Amino acid sequence: MRESLTAGGAAMGDGPAGLDRMLCNEADMSTKQRVRVALEYLDIQPGERVLDCGCGYGWPLKILSEIRRGVPVGTDRDLSRLQRARREVRGDVVLLAADIAHLPFPDETFDKILLSEVLEHLTDDLGGLLEVRRVLKRGGVIAVTVPNHDYPFLWDPINWTRERLGLAPIRRGFLGGIWTDHVRLYHRQEIVALLRRAQLTVEDVRGLVHYCVPFAHNLVYGVGKALVDRGVLAGADRFRYAENSGSLWRPLNLGRWVFNAIDRLNDHRTGEGGTTVVIGVKARKPR
Repeated sequence: MRESLTAGGAAMGDGPAGLDRMLCNEADMSTKQRVRVALEYLDIQPGERVLDCGCGYGWPLKILSEIRRGVPVGTDRDLSRLQRARREVRGDVVLLAADIAHLPFPDETFDKILLSEVLEHLTDDLGGLLEVRRVLKRGGVIAVTVPNHDYPFLWDPINWTRERLGLAPIRRGFLGGIWTDHVRLYHRQEIVALLRRAQLTVEDVRGLVHYCVPFAHNLVYGVGKALVDRGVLAGADRFRYAENSGSLWRPLNLGRWVFNAIDRLNDHRTGEGGTTVVIGVKARKPR
């Protein structure tokens, strides 16, 4: 069945200060950078239909629903993740269980599409991308982020070392790091070539997050996420940002201050040389 959507929504005060507030509980500097760049790439206008394909727990959708840009829709094939998204995201956001290979929408339904940290999970990444292209309007923009195969040593020292010793990366558990549950990582030229094979015009390519805390991935996801899911670190839950006063007397805020201080070095990084955790790409479907 093809889902019918009605345009609506209105722009609100959603400047940098508002976004900073929504990201105040986010310890993963790569997630913060992805969100900021995706919003820049998509440049969502009131009334535009926006798909978050592979929305997971619904974090970008929550941000879109809070700033009231466009008409956000989310799809994911993981029912447990969708259940969490339905609890966290505003009630008028459409959430559907769907596989990226068979999206339940007519051709050219959406003005903008977010495809963040999805392609690396797909056996057939080109097939998934072509289906996403199908539901994008002509002239529409897709914001893609994928993990970079040229990632910094400090982000995941264990897998970085294993790869250079010719060993297979660890893809499960606490030591999984950047390879966790991923079929592949992408070199810059590989993701650009993939988008062009899908007949999308690449307009911008950007490396995100070079400077980072040692073992950042393991600390945030191997330890932090597990404790949040168990309710031990409720103050670290990205969805509970409104409950954070910002006081540095709170140990979690002090820890995030350290992460943020290092992340600010990425804001002043120039050029595209060197390693990064994420590759962001803005692409457009030709008219």
